[in-house]
Amino acid sequence: MTVTTRPADTTATDGPDASSPHAYDVGLLLLRLVLGLTLAAHGAQKLLGWFGGGGIEGTGQFFAMSGYPSGEAMAVIAGLTETLGGLGLVFGLLTPLAGAAVLGTMINALAVKWGGGFFAPEGVEYEVLLAAAAAGLALTGPGRLAVDRYLPGLRAHRLVYGVAAVVLAVLLAGLVLLIRN
Repeated sequence: MTVTTRPADTTATDGPDASSPHAYDVGLLLLRLVLGLTLAAHGAQKLLGWFGGGGIEGTGQFFAMSGYPSGEAMAVIAGLTETLGGLGLVFGLLTPLAGAAVLGTMINALAVKWGGGFFAPEGVEYEVLLAAAAAGLALTGPGRLAVDRYLPGLRAHRLVYGVAAVVLAVLLAGLVLLIRN
C-alpha cells in the first residue's frame, strides 16, 4: 500500500512574511471609525445644527426644495439614520445594518446631487466613496475589534448578512426616492 501526502500549504499564514489577521481587524476599525464619525457628525448637522449644519428646520427646507414631501420629517429621518448608522459603525454594533443605513442615505444623496458630474465641487465623488465604504463594511463585517463579536448571532459575520443588508438598503432607498417629486 502506498501512502501519498500533500505538501504543507505555506502560503499566506506561515513564515515571517505572513500577514497577521489582526492587521485586517485594525484596518477595518480605522475605516469604521472614520466613516462612522464622519456620518454621525453629518447627522448631527441635520438634527442639532452642530458643525455649521442647518438643524432640522434648515435641513427640512433643503429636503423640501429637493422634492421630498414633509421636509422636516425627512430631515429627522436622514439625521437619525446618519447619526445612528454612523455610531453603529464606530462601535461595530449591528454592522451590516449600520452599513445599510449609511448606504441607503448615500443613495438618496446621490440622487439629489446627480447631474453635476463626478468631481467636486458639484460632483458626487464624496457620496460614491461613502456609499462604497458603507457597502463594503456591510459585506465584510466589522472585524474582531467590534461589539458584534460579543453578540451570538453576529459573532461570526456571514456574507449573507451583508448581502441582505445591502439589498435592504437599496430597496428602502428606492422606496424613499419614489415618493420624491
